[in-house]
Amino acid sequence: MDDIYLMTVFVAVCDGLSFAGAARTLDLSAAAVTRAIQTLERRRRVALLVRHTRRVTLSEAGRRYLEDARTLLRLIADAEAAASDANVVTRGHLRVTAPVLFGRLFVVPGIADYLRRYPEMTVAATFVDRTVNLIDEGFDVAIRIGQLPDSGMKALKVGEVGRTACASPDYLSRHGVPQHPTDLHKHRTLAIDVAAQQVVWKFGSRQSPMPVKLKPACGFTGSDAAIAAAELGLGIVYLPTYQVREKMDGGSLTPVLTAFASDTVPIHLLHRESRFGSSKVRHFIELLAERLRAERLSR
Repeated sequence: MDDIYLMTVFVAVCDGLSFAGAARTLDLSAAAVTRAIQTLERRRRVALLVRHTRRVTLSEAGRRYLEDARTLLRLIADAEAAASDANVVTRGHLRVTAPVLFGRLFVVPGIADYLRRYPEMTVAATFVDRTVNLIDEGFDVAIRIGQLPDSGMKALKVGEVGRTACASPDYLSRHGVPQHPTDLHKHRTLAIDVAAQQVVWKFGSRQSPMPVKLKPACGFTGSDAAIAAAELGLGIVYLPTYQVREKMDGGSLTPVLTAFASDTVPIHLLHRESRFGSSKVRHFIELLAERLRAERLSR
């Protein structure tokens, strides 16, 4: 008897805590179920089930083995499903979400590449600067920037990103260049929140944090508007580096306080699929992960 068969019988017995129930579920004889469990326990050299007069319970070893057996059987089923559609044309509809500016800069080019490779796919991309619930809102893949809370979602790390404080050369020539994070109290700062009465900009490492509480001179609903305001000399912005890299390279914004840069935070692709999953999601994740890792976003 092979191990997959034995695990299947064991899980069926545990599902109903009944040898007879497992026999009915698997269309086996009661003797065959009993024989399979005896063989499994003999091979593992431990009692997995405790037989009582009218019921069956799991031993401590059985509880641990059941969890592993379920995981292995699920992976095998996923692998079979993935193999069965290996030669099937990838088609269907994919829903993706990401932060607004990140989506425009990095996800849109990935979607374009994806649709060129899989022309029978359609994609709906929603870019919003809030945390989206994949299950409740029906998304297949989400891009998250920052530490992830514990959840049932699968996460694939694809990079890291830091933050940069910057302002226009004109602003810095008129108001001076801050030399320390606390100098920001003497400057005009721009927030990515219209209603913000106070913001906290975090400098330094996790070991030596330097949080600075500030009252922004102006708040905006998105990074694009804040960046435009900074270019016009309205004040200093503090944003993920990828959002201002192009402006800094072009000279319209100048980085400040680089010696006090905070630690980077991770970027993850979040999804609900198993390790193998449906081809439409798997192919998108593989393609986008490769593109994002090549971007070296932590620079």
